[in-house]
Amino acid sequence: MSVRELVVLGTASQVPTRHRNHNGYVLLWDGEGLMFDPGEGTQRQMLRAGVAAHDLNRICVTHFHGDHSLGLAGVVQRINLDQVPHPVTAHFPKSGKRFFDRLRYATAYRETVKLTEEPVSGEGAVLAETPSYTLEARRLSHPVESYGYRLTEPDGRRILPERLAAHGISGPDVGRLQREGALGGVTLDDVSEVRRGQRFAFVMDTRLCDGVHALAEGCDMLVIESTFLDEDEALATEHGHLTAGQAARVAASAGVRHLVLTHFSQRYYDPSLFEQQARRAGFTGELTVARDLMRVPLPRRR
Repeated sequence: MSVRELVVLGTASQVPTRHRNHNGYVLLWDGEGLMFDPGEGTQRQMLRAGVAAHDLNRICVTHFHGDHSLGLAGVVQRINLDQVPHPVTAHFPKSGKRFFDRLRYATAYRETVKLTEEPVSGEGAVLAETPSYTLEARRLSHPVESYGYRLTEPDGRRILPERLAAHGISGPDVGRLQREGALGGVTLDDVSEVRRGQRFAFVMDTRLCDGVHALAEGCDMLVIESTFLDEDEALATEHGHLTAGQAARVAASAGVRHLVLTHFSQRYYDPSLFEQQARRAGFTGELTVARDLMRVPLPRRR
């Protein structure tokens, strides 16, 4: 059975707290693992959360502020120490290549794993297409170049038993119809309907911008920063961040099914305030205020 869930390793913004580590997230998707923004302490949080280096296939860095990237050195070295048996691909802003290089080669170690670098530039691009998903990036609005990431599963077909029965198709003929697209004048469209692929987006440090809305559109799960509460919106805009209310309004207008708020400023002590403000902003779907080490499954298909 395929597993699709978000593993939260850290939820703090610039300053970690007693209860919140720097950023770190792993999306488990059909046997692959995509790590997002490994902040300081990520390697230890992986151990606590039960995530192994072997689980990682991609590392996606949104931007090169320390709370989103200082753990990269340890993660890269752990991948090599554990001799992960498959290649790993790293995506990051091309303008931060010098930072990536410094972190990748921060200390001496023996490279045993092929780490492919595929940086992002411009307004963003499609980064990878696999049978299970398409990975793309979009430019965000932050004092340093920053990108959000989005996974989109290809649409499939859902076979409708009642239509099969109406056309007298059963047993091995069902498989033939699926493979060949038609059987005895009956097409696959006649006995099935489109099953929309699942969609996941990861949006970190940014002001409101076109990229935020494009990444969020129609997502089953949106993981998004809400560094500030609404009363500090001016401060959020000044420093290139979102408030809980802004994030929730984006999610509501985009039709997001499950909203995950994270990246909280150390100035706030009551996590429930983020949920309250998100609800007041009009988001009515499933809502999670992220905590370190929690696992959040993607919503079941409609």
